[in-house]
Amino acid sequence: MANYKEKLKNIKAFIFDVDGVFTDGKIYLEPGGEFVRAVDMKDGYAVNYAIKQGYIIGIISGGNSEAVRKRFQFLKITDIYMNSKDKKSDFEDFYFKYNLKPEEILYMGDDIPDYEVMKLAGLSTCPADAVEEIKSIAHYISTFPGGQGCVRDVIEQVLKLQGKWVKY
Repeated sequence: MANYKEKLKNIKAFIFDVDGVFTDGKIYLEPGGEFVRAVDMKDGYAVNYAIKQGYIIGIISGGNSEAVRKRFQFLKITDIYMNSKDKKSDFEDFYFKYNLKPEEILYMGDDIPDYEVMKLAGLSTCPADAVEEIKSIAHYISTFPGGQGCVRDVIEQVLKLQGKWVKY
């Protein structure tokens, strides 16, 4: 993990998993059968701010919740891969679409379905509470757990290093 800061300068795009990254991985069942997830509003602010600064952000999730899709559309994310059966293929679709190189993409995942993508990404990151297999290949492990600021952590680090974070 020592050299991950060197990789921050190359990042032009971010891709995030949802459950366990934007959320704490817990799903609450509503009486009508709906799944409810809690998200950190500060993560949302950082995503929206990064987009305004010209970064491309994508979501790749095995889940297929309309509420999750609406949340990310509200944040102005246009590349939302829901119900992903092959995250590696979706990752490749994303970087080909934008003519990016894998080393220009930061990926954050937390569990086994993210493993192959994390091996391809230029900067693979995970929340503090990711599974051990993911932590073992991450270039950076956030000090924040999923759903509690890990997304903002990595976005803020990239933008600060590149001189694009909020200046007062």
